[in-house]
Amino acid sequence: MFNGFPKETLEFLAELSENNDRDWFRDNKPRYEAVVLEPAMELVEAMSEPLRKVSKHFSAVSKRSGGSIMRIYRDTRFSKNKTPYKTNLGIQFRHEFGKNVHAPGYYFHIAPDRIFAGAGIWRPENPILNKIRFLIDDRPDRWKRITRAKAFREMFDLQGGTLIRNPRDYEGDHPLIVDLKRKDHIGICNLEPTELGTPDLVENLIARYKIATPYVRFLCDALYLPC
Repeated sequence: MFNGFPKETLEFLAELSENNDRDWFRDNKPRYEAVVLEPAMELVEAMSEPLRKVSKHFSAVSKRSGGSIMRIYRDTRFSKNKTPYKTNLGIQFRHEFGKNVHAPGYYFHIAPDRIFAGAGIWRPENPILNKIRFLIDDRPDRWKRITRAKAFREMFDLQGGTLIRNPRDYEGDHPLIVDLKRKDHIGICNLEPTELGTPDLVENLIARYKIATPYVRFLCDALYLPC
């Protein structure tokens, strides 16, 4: 049963951001397990059935590794930042056909300075991005109806990276050029820290994901995925 995250969750992540080294993490790993990983697994387990009512094609997998909870260990091979650990908790409820974080899904992010729910697709490869652009261009009224809907706009803000130049085959005067230049298609909804410590977090996340579902469905349609 999920009873909420303890206040120590944010405290641990804040301390980790100031002590991001292997010795400190080794000494404090039992704390990480108790106040970050275990409540995260309980949240994912509690999200499983409600999420299937949003869409049966997205899964909540409560595992220590290889499931919905993203690894705290950073991949530093190709990064100038060599700190070994992420200082946030990331949880992705991924599409059943997705192999990694670059797949359509719903997301939950906890960090000392920001807590948010997300929906969409982050940094897809160019062939995938081109399919999304094609559908935006081909179904502009549907795209505008979804992304400009009052409930969606009041809850979510479209964020992510954008191209400097116009994408190939699209002119600068295209009425949806801002959306066509996106490299990420992510809707972000901020949460208050007080929402973390209550069992109502499950219901609150599901309510937000339901509002974002037409947006996620559009992205899935572009990729010929069921939603």
